Amino acid sequence: MRRDDSVFLMGEDIAEYGGIFKVTDGLLAEFGPDRIFDTPLSESAIVGAAVGAALMGMRPVAEVMFADFTGVAMDAIVNHAAKVNYMSGGETSAPLVVRMAYGAGPRWGCHHTQSVESWLANVPGLTIVMPATPYDAKGLLKAAIRTPNPVIFLEHKLLYGKKGDVPEAEYVVPIGKADVKRPGDAVTIVATGLMVDRALGAARSLAADGISAEVIDLRSIQPLDEDTILASVEKTGRLVIVHEAPVRGGFGGEVAAVVATKALGYLDAPIQRVGAPWSPVPFGQILVDAYVPSEADIVRAVRATR
Repeated sequence: MRRDDSVFLMGEDIAEYGGIFKVTDGLLAEFGPDRIFDTPLSESAIVGAAVGAALMGMRPVAEVMFADFTGVAMDAIVNHAAKVNYMSGGETSAPLVVRMAYGAGPRWGCHHTQSVESWLANVPGLTIVMPATPYDAKGLLKAAIRTPNPVIFLEHKLLYGKKGDVPEAEYVVPIGKADVKRPGDAVTIVATGLMVDRALGAARSLAADGISAEVIDLRSIQPLDEDTILASVEKTGRLVIVHEAPVRGGFGGEVAAVVATKALGYLDAPIQRVGAPWSPVPFGQILVDAYVPSEADIVRAVRATR
């Protein structure tokens, strides 16, 4: 925002309150009410206004407080933001970022806990980013704001408190480039968001048993870094895909299809997928813990490839 006066933030309770997760805390004092402002509780209005502002040359960052309410704003996201560049023959675009918190948390209930990435992954024109570390979150958000077309920026609620080294100096993380968070040569584990941490935990457990797991953080699912995935699978011969969304219909199926189409001959075992069961997210914490994929679930999936 210091670099570009066209960037502004809008959303529910993001100004004086600083956002429900305090992500925007302190920004009102620095940038003022013309660039940091609250909106009515209407996701369709928030995203619709952001699309209009983007078409007029601004770079809005709109917050949808919970990703579950993306459905209310689907028309603005899918039929306007995502399509305007195509429908104008490249003459105009909608450079906006829609930030949203996703994923299960402590007793949030089934209307505030869904992982919605696969809802949007089938929409040409959208970029979908899912950071897993503080460093990546900052660098990817900068890249997203500078992207000339709409970006869905998915932030896992349980990662807001995560600590890590974040440089003060200027940097961006390129969108569409996965990151190998842990090298290995016996199995490839592909993950997103919170599941990256759990995949790393599983990899440490597997290492104690002599199994070297390579953990890939996709960082974005649209575009998808196929090259990094394929290079890893060609090396390890085994693939486990992990996401918090239900397995059925989850984006892991697309990753599996890429590998099955382009690297089938390198596989030494069937691809394994780890995700939530076919059920809404429960409320009780014991049930939530059983619902969300765990390190133990990932370890079991890896062992199934042996």
